[in-house]
Amino acid sequence: QVQLVESGGGLVQAGGSLRLSCAASGLGSSRYAMAWFRQAPGKEREAVAAMSKYGLSTYYADSVKGRFTISGDNAKNEVYLLMNNLRPEDTAVYYCAAGWTAGLNKKYDYWGQGTQVTVSS
Repeated sequence: QVQLVESGGGLVQAGGSLRLSCAASGLGSSRYAMAWFRQAPGKEREAVAAMSKYGLSTYYADSVKGRFTISGDNAKNEVYLLMNNLRPEDTAVYYCAAGWTAGLNKKYDYWGQGTQVTVSS
C-alpha cells in the first residue's frame, strides 16, 4: 500500500513562500498521479494542484495559478508544492494525495495526514 507523509508547513507572512514536500512510499508509488488539496476552517476541501505521472501535465486551481508550482522527484518518490506570494486566504491544512488519473476533479485513493500552513497579514 501507499503511504504519504507531508512536511514543510508552518507560519509565514503574506507575500512569503513555503515549499511543501510529500514523501510517498509503497508498492509502485512512482506510477501514481499526485495532487495537493487544502481545507480551511469551515470550508470544503479543494484541490489546488495536480500532476500526472512524471510531471508531464500539471493542473492548478484558479486561486493559485501563477503562484503555486507542483513538481516531483521520481527517483525519491517525492512531490512538492512551491507556494509563492502567499495570501492569508491560503491558510489551510494541505494534503498530499495519489491516484491513477490526474486532475483537479479526480478521485484520489491515497492521502497523507496533512500539514498546516498559516499565512499572516
